[in-house]
Amino acid sequence: MKSLKKLFLLLIVVGLVAAGVFYFRDTRAPQLSLTPGSGPISKKTKLLLSLNDEGVGIKSVQVVVIQENNQLPLLKRDFPPQTRVADLELDLSVLKLKEGGLQIEVLTTDQSIYHLGKGNTTQQLFTLTYDTRPPIISVLSKAHNFTKGGSGLVTYSLNEEAEKTGVQFGEHFFPAYQQESGSYACLFAYPYYVKEKDFVPQVIARDLAGNERPAGIYYRANNKKFRQRKINISDRFLAQKTPEFEALVEDASDPLKIFLQVNQEVRKQNRNKIAEFSNKTSSIPLWNGAFQRQPKAASLAQFADYRTYYYKGKQIDKQVHLGQDLASVAQAEIVAENVGEVLWAEYLGIYGLCVILDHGLGLQSLYAHMSQLDVQLGDMVTRGQVIGRSGATGMAGGDHLHLGIFVAGIPVQPIEWWDASWLRNNIDSKLKTD
Repeated sequence: MKSLKKLFLLLIVVGLVAAGVFYFRDTRAPQLSLTPGSGPISKKTKLLLSLNDEGVGIKSVQVVVIQENNQLPLLKRDFPPQTRVADLELDLSVLKLKEGGLQIEVLTTDQSIYHLGKGNTTQQLFTLTYDTRPPIISVLSKAHNFTKGGSGLVTYSLNEEAEKTGVQFGEHFFPAYQQESGSYACLFAYPYYVKEKDFVPQVIARDLAGNERPAGIYYRANNKKFRQRKINISDRFLAQKTPEFEALVEDASDPLKIFLQVNQEVRKQNRNKIAEFSNKTSSIPLWNGAFQRQPKAASLAQFADYRTYYYKGKQIDKQVHLGQDLASVAQAEIVAENVGEVLWAEYLGIYGLCVILDHGLGLQSLYAHMSQLDVQLGDMVTRGQVIGRSGATGMAGGDHLHLGIFVAGIPVQPIEWWDASWLRNNIDSKLKTD
C-alpha cells in the first residue's frame, strides 16, 4: 500500500515537473522588424514586416496605422502551428492616408501557453512620414547646346532631399552632384552612337519616399557624321604586337586569333573597367579652365573613327576608335591636360601602360600606350604636369598617345575640352551661376 502511495506521489511530482517544463518552455516574445522603419514613405514604398519566433512559433499578427487619432486596420493574420518565420509586405495604397506623420503599430503573439495561455506578445510602434508629392525641379541653366559625341551641363535646384537625381534619356542615366550652393550640377553626354531622335534629355529627381518627377530642358542638338577608316593588319604587326597579349587570351597559338580576341573581347572588358571609374569621381569640379593639348603633338586618328579591319584583303573586324591619337616624337613627355586625381596608373589591356585622371562631376581623362608612368594612384596632379612618356604599349602600331575623355563612363569628343570658348559658354559659366 505504501509503495502505491509513493508511486502515486512520484507520478504527481513527475506530472508537475512536466507541466512546469511545458508551461515555461517558451517565455521569450517574438521578434519583429519593419523595413523601412522610419523616414519618409509613399504608397509606392514597399514595407516589409519580418516576424521571427525561435520557440513554439508565431500565432498571430495585427497591424494598425495611426494618423490624426484615427486607427486604420491594415493587416490581421493567424499562422499555422510551427510557423517560426514570416515576411509580410504591407500595402498602404489600400488606406486613405493624408500627407504628414503617421505611426504603424504592430502586435504579434506566439503559440506559447505562457501567461495563462495568452502567449508571449511583442508590440512595437514605428513613426514615419507619408509623402506622395514628387520633388519640384527648377532648372537654373539656360541654353544647352550639344553636338553628337560631345558634352553639356545642366544646373538645377530641388525643394527636398533626393535619393536619385540626374539627367536621363532612354537607358542612359547621368548622376548629378549637389554643390556647395545647394543646387545640383549634372555633366552629361550626347553619345556618338545615339540617334538624334532618341536624344531627349530630361532632369529626373526621386525623393526619399520614392516619388519621382521629370523636367524638360531647353536644348539644341546637332547631328554629326564620323569618319570611316580602313585598317590593314599585316603579319609584321601581328608578330610585333600579339606576344604582349598571349597571357590574356585562351588560344595563344594563332596570332590572328589573338588579335581578334583582344580587339573584341579584351577591348570590351577594358572599356567596362574604365566605365567603373565614373563611380569614383569628385562631387565638385576639379578642372581649371580649358584642357591643355599635348605640346607640339599632331593629331592622327580622331574621336569616333569607325574602323574596318582587313587582313590579306579580307574584312575581319569592325570597331570604333574612342579617343584622339596624338604624336610628336618617340617617348615624348605626356602632361596632365587638367587638374585631377590619379585613379589608375598601370597596365590595362589594349591601352597598355596608362593613366586615368578624375576631374570631378564624372569627367575623366585617359592617357594610353605610354612607355613610362611618373605618377601613382591617389596623386593630385596639376594642369601641364608631366605624368609619363609616350610609347607603343597595348594595341598600338607605333609610338603615340591615345587620349580619351569620358563623362560618367561614356566616351566624348576631346576637342571640345581643348576649346576655351566652348568650355566657358557651355560648362564653366553655368557652374558659376548655379
